[in-house]
Amino acid sequence: MALTTKQPGGPSTLRAEIGRSVAARLDADPRARSTGGEAIQFYRVDQFLDARQCETLIAHIDANRRPSTLLSDSGDASFRTSDSCDMDRWSDLVRPIDESIAALLGIAPERGETMQGQRYAPGQRFRAHHDYFHEGESYWARMSAKGGQRTWTAMIYLNDVAEGGATWFPQAGLRVRPRQGLLLAWNNMAADGRPNTQTLHEGTPVVEGVKYIVTKWFREAPWIGE
Repeated sequence: MALTTKQPGGPSTLRAEIGRSVAARLDADPRARSTGGEAIQFYRVDQFLDARQCETLIAHIDANRRPSTLLSDSGDASFRTSDSCDMDRWSDLVRPIDESIAALLGIAPERGETMQGQRYAPGQRFRAHHDYFHEGESYWARMSAKGGQRTWTAMIYLNDVAEGGATWFPQAGLRVRPRQGLLLAWNNMAADGRPNTQTLHEGTPVVEGVKYIVTKWFREAPWIGE
């Protein structure tokens, strides 16, 4: 994950075309609703996963979780306090879901990072951040060589949460409560292909219950085989 301290980068014809293509596909899908307004391209799909799929993923996350980490040089331990689960892209559990997300967005599977699980216990959070890579950070050369910029994000809630744990986009005026099976998808780029600073978002603290999600990030170029 990238923090918000440096110039994120310039426009890109390729990223702009990816944005138009995915938005057109989602606009034509009756399952998808556009709710981002003018600030960001943002969609939601209710019940993208069923209860059994969600429960199986939750069990997998619980069995394989580790403390979440940050990519940025300037991060601190209190910024992201959840646990994460590194999933096996080719497993019988992960692969069908991983590829169904790519199919929903119309992005070639090889441009998608492997789906990652996250677990948030009471009090845990992920402070405001962007999913795109900041091109002024030291990690950019490494990320650029391994698939390049992140374009779209897809995130799925695996359970309802009694209180707290909303995903909040303060600059876009969006706040979404966790609901089992609900998929959110947003374009991290602006219309001209430059990183869209208005995609700043936060996983707000869980107050009661435990929140489980899976997240999949897509790159502008193939990521598999990095």
